[in-house]
Amino acid sequence: MPFELHSPYTPRGDQPEAIAQLVAGLEAGERFQTLLGATGTGKTFAIANVIAAHGRPTLVISHNKTLAAQLYGEFRQFFPNNAVGYFISYYDYYQPEAYVPATNTYIAKDASINDDIDRLRLQATSHLLERDDVIIVASVSCIYGLGTPEDWRGMRVDATAGDRMRRGELLEKMVAIQYTRNDISPERGTFRVRGDVIEVHPAYDDHLIRIELDDDTVARISAVDPLTGQVQRRMDRLALYPAKHFVTPEPRLQAALEAIRAELRERLAELRSQNRLLEAQRLQQRTEYDLELLGTIGTCPGVENYSRHLSGRAPGERPGCLIDYFPRDPATGAADFLLVIDESHVTVPQIGGMYEGDRSRKQVLVEFGFRLPSALDNRPLRADEFEALTGPTLFVSATPAEYELQKTRGVIVEQIIRPTGLVDPELIVKPVQGQV
Repeated sequence: MPFELHSPYTPRGDQPEAIAQLVAGLEAGERFQTLLGATGTGKTFAIANVIAAHGRPTLVISHNKTLAAQLYGEFRQFFPNNAVGYFISYYDYYQPEAYVPATNTYIAKDASINDDIDRLRLQATSHLLERDDVIIVASVSCIYGLGTPEDWRGMRVDATAGDRMRRGELLEKMVAIQYTRNDISPERGTFRVRGDVIEVHPAYDDHLIRIELDDDTVARISAVDPLTGQVQRRMDRLALYPAKHFVTPEPRLQAALEAIRAELRERLAELRSQNRLLEAQRLQQRTEYDLELLGTIGTCPGVENYSRHLSGRAPGERPGCLIDYFPRDPATGAADFLLVIDESHVTVPQIGGMYEGDRSRKQVLVEFGFRLPSALDNRPLRADEFEALTGPTLFVSATPAEYELQKTRGVIVEQIIRPTGLVDPELIVKPVQGQV
C-alpha cells in the first residue's frame, strides 16, 4: 500500500525545493543527506512529503521521548491510513543494576513498565512484519537489544478458518509465546477459554480475537470489542505474535542452559585460581538460581543478561535490535528503508555514547562476580554497527554538526524561508551601561 499524505497545506516557501532535492538525492542513491531547516520552516512536513514520494518503510529517530511523541502525533495526522508506530523505552522509572566497589554497595535493578508503551512497541514490530507502508518513530532505545525478528516471526501462531486444530494444541501454542490464561477478565497478553470458544487479547492490539472451534476445526475467527463482546469484523486468518519480544524456542533454550553452565564453570575456575572466593560464591549462587528459573518457567529476573546464549550469538556479536525488523534487499542484504535522524546534532552523539556508558557499568558487575562475562554482550549497538545496519539517511537539524557535514561532504539542503513568509524579528542590541 502506498503512503497517503493527508494535509490541508501544500509545500510553500523553501519547502518545494528542499523536498525535490532530497527526493532526487534518494533516487540517485545518495547515502547521506542533510536538511538544514530553520526553526518554524516545517521540517516535519517536508520530511513527510519525502517519505510519501520515496515510498519505503521509514525509521525516524529522535533524541528524547517528548520530541518522539510529538513527531508520532504529527506523522499519524499526516498518514492516517498507513501504519505509524511508536518505539521508545517502556520504563516510567528505571534504576539499572550496578555495584559501587568503593562503598561495597550493590544496587539491584528496579523498574516500572508503562503498559501502553509496551503495547505500542509490540505493535511497531508487528507492523514491520506485516506491512510495507510503515513509519516508526523511535528514541535512541531502538539500538538496544531486542528479540530477533526470526524468532518473533517463527513463533507466531497462525490459523485460518477451516484448519484442523485441537483446542489443547492451540492453547499450548499460546502459552509457548508468553500468553497466560485469565478466564475472568482478559487483559493484554492473556486468553480465556469457554468450551470450544477461545478469546485472546493480543499484546499489541486493542481488540480481542475470538476463535471458535467445531470438531477440532477452526470454524470462525472474529475481532471482538473487549467491553461489549460485540463482533466487529470477521477475519480470514489469525496471525498472533508473541506477547514479549524476548522469546526462545524450546530446543535453543535447552542449548542455552548448557552454554550458561559451561561459562559458569569456566568463570568459577578463573575466579578461584585468583583466590577470589567471595566473587566465585556470589556468582555461583546467583547463576544457579537463574538457571533453575529458566529451566522451569523459561525466564528469570535479569534474563536479558543471558541474551547472548538465548539467541545463539557468538561472543562479541552484536545483539538483535529494532533495526533488524526493517526490510533488507534479498539479493544484497542492504538496508531497504529510509532513516531520518531528527535533531541530528544531538541524536548522533547520543547514539555514539550509549555503548561505552553501558559497558563501563556492566564491566564492574562482571569483575565482582555479579554477572557472567557474557552479560557484556547484552548491550546497545556501537556507532559503527549502527551505521552498517542502516541505509539512505537524512539528517535533520537547524545546526548540523561536523559529523553530518563530513558524511554529506559539506553539501546540504537548505530550508530557511518559512511557509508563512514571516521572517525572524529584528534583533536590537543595546549597551548595558546606563541601564536601570
